[in-house]
Amino acid sequence: MASSPEYLAYVLELLSGVPEVTTRKMMGEYLLYAQGKLFGGVYDDRFLVKVTNASRAVLATEEVPYEGAAPMLLVDVEDPHVVAAFVDGMLPELPAPRKRRK
Repeated sequence: MASSPEYLAYVLELLSGVPEVTTRKMMGEYLLYAQGKLFGGVYDDRFLVKVTNASRAVLATEEVPYEGAAPMLLVDVEDPHVVAAFVDGMLPELPAPRKRRK
């Protein structure tokens, strides 16, 4: 089941306090980037983020975004300030984006 544009809009509203958030549509789902770093996604109308120390400190529920994928953490927080704080904390823990070949 693909994620709805309405749910993506809701997630982007939650992420309004995070600088430089971009999305990329991939097979009906949406990948989420901040400052060029992949930190999560919207899968089957679920907002999931990668497991890092910062995200684990706030979130507890692990879910698999799709079959064969590594578990991610379900964002069950509805306060944009809390979401912005833990996403900002995640960014230093995530790898730098790879440079694409031209």
